[in-house]
Amino acid sequence: MIMREIADTGIKVSPLGLGTVKFGRDQGVKYPNGFTIPDDTEALELINLAAELGINLIDTAPAYGNSEERLGKLLKGQRDRWVICSKVGEEFENNQSHFDFTPEHTRRSVERSLKRLNTDYLDIVLIHSDGNDLDILKRYGTLEALNDLKHQGLIRATGLSGKTVEGGILALQQSDCAMVTYNLNEHSETEVIDYAEQHGKAILIKKALASGHICTTSSDDPVQQSMDFVFARPGVVSAIIGTINPRHLRSNLYAALNALKS
Repeated sequence: MIMREIADTGIKVSPLGLGTVKFGRDQGVKYPNGFTIPDDTEALELINLAAELGINLIDTAPAYGNSEERLGKLLKGQRDRWVICSKVGEEFENNQSHFDFTPEHTRRSVERSLKRLNTDYLDIVLIHSDGNDLDILKRYGTLEALNDLKHQGLIRATGLSGKTVEGGILALQQSDCAMVTYNLNEHSETEVIDYAEQHGKAILIKKALASGHICTTSSDDPVQQSMDFVFARPGVVSAIIGTINPRHLRSNLYAALNALKS
């Protein structure tokens, strides 16, 4: 398995990460088809398959329903095996999202995630932006709060899961990584990826398959085309794939590895 480093943090991750929004939330999501949240047996089987395939990055967030709590139990005894990425800023309650980017909430959120995930540190914590990236970064001090927690040893790497070029670049100037939307249909944040490559920072990709919508096209192999597109950018470290289908997880990883070989 090819491992790539998150900036200069010493964190090395697999080219594909397992996204776990479907472990805890089935409302207010934008997938083309409905799905059933997997039970503990099914979720653990998927986690074990990911580990067997060499995947070491797992992505979660407070906004993913009870995903963090479930992972805290499912990953028991496996903490050293996984690079855990969580987020702050977005909460999902009563089937609705709301946001709080204050430093006070940021610290409480991280402390809560540590308890939920049954760990004494988080590898990566990203700001879960509502789209107002620059306002968040300049007004609230959210990233400064995360960096303080990094200095305290509670977080190993910080960054922004944003939606704008300006926000992504500003975040990279003050942190280790950024998560951006990048796929065959959406590539407005390309400049952020290039900036990261030029400045030794890392990029995590969200929606590499456009939340599954690309797989509904008439293309012969939309997954391979998507992975070829994503990994053609040297700044990309890993793509987060939020599947609960073992066959899809396996084929997505193989496509990513094929893309890296080409």
